[in-house]
Amino acid sequence: MALKQYNPCTSSQRQLVNIDRSSLWKGGPYRGLSWGLSKNSGRNNLGRITSRHRGGGHKRLYRYVDFLRDKTGVFGEVVRLEYDPNRTAFIALIKYEDGDFSYILSPNNLKVGDKVISDEMTDVKPGNCMLLKNIPLGTVVHNVEIKVGRGGQIARSAGNSVQIMGRDEGKVILRLPSGEVHLIRGECKATIGEVSNADHQNRSYSKAGRIRWFGERPQTRGIAMNPVDHPHGGRANGGVHPSTPWGLCTKGKKTRRNKTSGKYIVRRRK
Repeated sequence: MALKQYNPCTSSQRQLVNIDRSSLWKGGPYRGLSWGLSKNSGRNNLGRITSRHRGGGHKRLYRYVDFLRDKTGVFGEVVRLEYDPNRTAFIALIKYEDGDFSYILSPNNLKVGDKVISDEMTDVKPGNCMLLKNIPLGTVVHNVEIKVGRGGQIARSAGNSVQIMGRDEGKVILRLPSGEVHLIRGECKATIGEVSNADHQNRSYSKAGRIRWFGERPQTRGIAMNPVDHPHGGRANGGVHPSTPWGLCTKGKKTRRNKTSGKYIVRRRK
């Protein structure tokens, strides 16, 4: 996908850089795989704010995306490529030979009319899903499972991908987008290719109101507050370690706890 710039007829268009979505489906989502999405504005089941600066935004329909790819041995045809407001990547509507429909994450270079399949071993083509142990070394994949049968959890956002580096005693060595080198069981699934919409990181929203449409509320800098409201409050620039409003260190503090998956990390991220 290419980027689209605008002739600045108004002030809000002067810095606007958007994604060109002219090749995507113009209509609504497939009705059997979409339903209403209720907002919680960052609140938990008690109604308390657990994630700040959320609220408002445009009404959305949720599209059920198949991260599991458990329909094995059945070819499917790409009916159309769609925009999904709930994620940064584009999605593809697949019609299988048995008449079923499903949404999958759209990789780069996937076109309408292409055939995709999920199996233990198949062709190395964008959109095909297979076991990690059967994918050739050096291949770029996405939507990678961490546990067998749980569905893809790694490399699902726009432009992301994971590279297969090698194999070791039934496990596959992966280089993650962060630079971390990780071991994952060879029986886990992954989808061939890089996730679509790699230009997402290069877009410019141009105005605060456009961010509000995505459900984000304004943020106030801690240094602009009073001392009673924030650890940074009442100070000149600098002079204090970056911290949260509750006094916990941030910006550089390591937050990863002693997880059992730590033994599968070959090399930490930079």
